[in-house]
Amino acid sequence: MPHEATALPSEARRGAPAAGERRRGFALLARAAAPDARSLGWASGWLAVAGLLEAIGPILGKVFIDEHLLPRDFEPIAIGALLAGMLLTGLAASALRYLQLVRLAGLAMRSVRRLREWVYDHVLWLPMAFFDRAITGQLVSRITNDTEQIRQLYQQVLFEVLQGLTVLLGAIVAMAWLDWRLMLIVLLLLPATVAIIVAYQRWSAPAVARSRELRSDINAQMAESIAGMSVLQATGAAPRFARRFAETNDGYYRARLGEVRANAWLLRPALDLLNILLIVAVITAFGLKPFDGLQIGLLYAFITYIARVVEPLIQITMQFSLLQQAVIAAARVNALLAEGGTAAVGEGRRIEAGHVRLASVTFGYDPHEPVLHDLSLDVPPGRFYGIVGHTGAGKSTLLALLLRFYAPQAGRIEIDGVPLAAIGDAQFRADVGLVPQEPFLLAASARENIDMGRGLTDAQIEAAARAARAHEFIVALESGYDTPLGEVGARLSSGQKQLIAVARALAGRPKILFLDEATARIDSETERLVQQALAALHGQVTVIAIAHRLSTIRAADRIVVLNHGRIAEQGTHEELMAIDGGIYQRLYLLQQIGE
Repeated sequence: MPHEATALPSEARRGAPAAGERRRGFALLARAAAPDARSLGWASGWLAVAGLLEAIGPILGKVFIDEHLLPRDFEPIAIGALLAGMLLTGLAASALRYLQLVRLAGLAMRSVRRLREWVYDHVLWLPMAFFDRAITGQLVSRITNDTEQIRQLYQQVLFEVLQGLTVLLGAIVAMAWLDWRLMLIVLLLLPATVAIIVAYQRWSAPAVARSRELRSDINAQMAESIAGMSVLQATGAAPRFARRFAETNDGYYRARLGEVRANAWLLRPALDLLNILLIVAVITAFGLKPFDGLQIGLLYAFITYIARVVEPLIQITMQFSLLQQAVIAAARVNALLAEGGTAAVGEGRRIEAGHVRLASVTFGYDPHEPVLHDLSLDVPPGRFYGIVGHTGAGKSTLLALLLRFYAPQAGRIEIDGVPLAAIGDAQFRADVGLVPQEPFLLAASARENIDMGRGLTDAQIEAAARAARAHEFIVALESGYDTPLGEVGARLSSGQKQLIAVARALAGRPKILFLDEATARIDSETERLVQQALAALHGQVTVIAIAHRLSTIRAADRIVVLNHGRIAEQGTHEELMAIDGGIYQRLYLLQQIGE
């Protein structure tokens, strides 16, 4: 099967997402937070109360200046009441904000938990055609980095914006109550702030999108290099890969520098300038009126409120950098969720006999370039069939169709007379076993690697290991079945890994067992053990083995020889060897000479 190293299909390469993608990203964020809508409503309401409580402070300060400080009236009870009021309203506002911050932090973590579960579950059911094009590092970046960026939106940006808006609302209400004409002067700050935010969004969006994309590229290059470290060092390619990584890292640095420049010019400095201009305007408005003592407290209150209007606006606009990143991250996650998954098939009958039949099957990864041509094959239940052929003959493609990773463009595949696509997902996965060429092992114990979360009993696990001829070496490990095998089974030999994979497949008691060149990279002794295991299954399990090492399938009931996507020969080993100059005979003799 081809494995083209391209980016994720819907990747917005090197640019900001379109407006439609951003809207869909916002919709995804809203959907993730929807179950906590009531909690968000309570947080908003209590933050509004906190904003109004905080707005009371300057009013009490105005009363103190105008009615006590300037007239020199220092009545202890009245002054004590004013000071107590300022202290209590401030403390109450701070306590309410703290409680709502905790509430929103919980909302953030729950929303991101849902989002990660959606993405991971969606990826698990994407068709194999998607993974032929996807890059692992980019997928990991979507599920980890991008969702973490979204968490900051819920927890930090949402809190700061809600808090800023409620403080702003409280200040405006208080200013309108004190002097609505001066309040209108202060409100001139709002359209100017909106203009700054729009300019910031247009300037920074491309840089933010590029930095997110380059971070995915960095993850992808690191994952690729670590996976192939032995090849890089053995071929002297490490310096070239280091230079490629340095170029990507430099691009990421420049993109982040573009974000910093946008922040430096359009966020805090611009609003600080507006703040100064606003204070000048308010003081000038006071200066144009006849001076009297009663205006001093009002001036104090308005200058205090200006700071409380400007600071929330500064905090809100400072969050737009994170908001920009979170929206782009959400758009990227939404693009992944939009990838078409494999249509789920509901409950269906289980595979009883394991009779596999292909009728005139044609398939190509590119429909205009078929790999398999009008292929027909009948595998009776309980029989052992081997599939062989030159590289590129279509063996792995045939197996991919039988495993439902792809659907044929023409013809049909049936198991026990039922179309392959109509068998329920749960039933198919329960009744079909696979032993791949590269065994996939968890960084866990031998027991867990055989069980794979199915909840099998110890007796079932041991029975599967015995059937796979793996029990003897497992019990010889220091902790037997509970011995940690290390990452990708680092503590085992290639043959032992493959025997674990065979045991895992047999543990599910499959009706059909597929082997994808399962003996290509193991020694002769392990191959003999695999052959013994297959012989014990004869008549009980339908076995279809893709084989490179022909000795593995020599005892097969029937050997099918593929050539350029067509069945060229089929028969037993003896029958095929009797075909003078046949493909199978040549393949077998070449392997004998090589050995």
